[in-house]
Amino acid sequence: MITAQDLTKRYGDRTVVTGLSFTVRPGTVTGFLGPNGAGKSTTMRMILGLDAPTRGHATIGDRAYAAHPAPLTEVGALLEARSVHPGRTAFHHLRALAHTHGIPRSRVEHVLGLTGLTEVAHRRVKGFSLGMGQRLGIAAALLGDPATVILDEPVNGLDPEGVLWIRTLLKSLAAEGRTVLVSSHLMSEMALTADHLVIIGRGRLLADTTVTDFVRRSGAGTVKVVTPRAADLVRHLTAPGVTVTTDAPGHLTAPGVTVTTDAPGHLTVHGTDAEHIGRTAAAHGIPLYELTPGTASLEEAFMDLTHDAVEYPATLEGAAA
Repeated sequence: MITAQDLTKRYGDRTVVTGLSFTVRPGTVTGFLGPNGAGKSTTMRMILGLDAPTRGHATIGDRAYAAHPAPLTEVGALLEARSVHPGRTAFHHLRALAHTHGIPRSRVEHVLGLTGLTEVAHRRVKGFSLGMGQRLGIAAALLGDPATVILDEPVNGLDPEGVLWIRTLLKSLAAEGRTVLVSSHLMSEMALTADHLVIIGRGRLLADTTVTDFVRRSGAGTVKVVTPRAADLVRHLTAPGVTVTTDAPGHLTAPGVTVTTDAPGHLTVHGTDAEHIGRTAAAHGIPLYELTPGTASLEEAFMDLTHDAVEYPATLEGAAA
């Protein structure tokens, strides 16, 4: 288990991480998400003892990383896959790491096979592609058969087969009861891989929840409604944070809404759920022809949550000029 308690990191007068507390539990894949500059890499470095927190502390298995007598057998980490001497072969790189912990040659050969590097094990790393370098970094992280695995952007440079392999690997590690923390900018992949999410923005915690609950509760979710009394329903749904749009013709004045008065109104409701809409309609005798909850994607939910936390927002205005 990984525990971060009040982690804060300042560089001079710049605060990169502020009061960050969360727990990563065994048996689940926890996605560590945030916009560029959110403080993800700094947080991972503090967890691994590479950066000293200005305040707070982090533990892995109830002790600081540096306090583990044989850290490779407790924690496997990939922060920078290219941190390898380019003149070494993949085999000799892993063998050198193994020697530091008394890990047998058989385990080196096992992780080379596990990561698909057996055929290139005796090639020099300087000739590796980005994807092969990632595989070697993951092999190093798994070398000590650790109970905790921390991977920063592990799918960088991998082809579709490699991405599928990483997804399957992470799920299998969690299924074995290991603690798995993985960061990624690929929301579609996180939606398929992660069970739990820790999301930060500008160094602060924004969300600590399951993927299912995060998407369900996101303001990006919508509900499609079809009713012959659209105007009446809109009036009863009017509340702070609730917005309604329609693609039907005609106009009716309601607070911030345009809806049809005659033919069945096709409404899209944001800011409330299908249960509340159904109860409201029933309470006022409004018939519903359709009530379909929409499902936001993880990417939509993430963008909705972090839009105010983006450090360098871009715009497409004038891009075609």
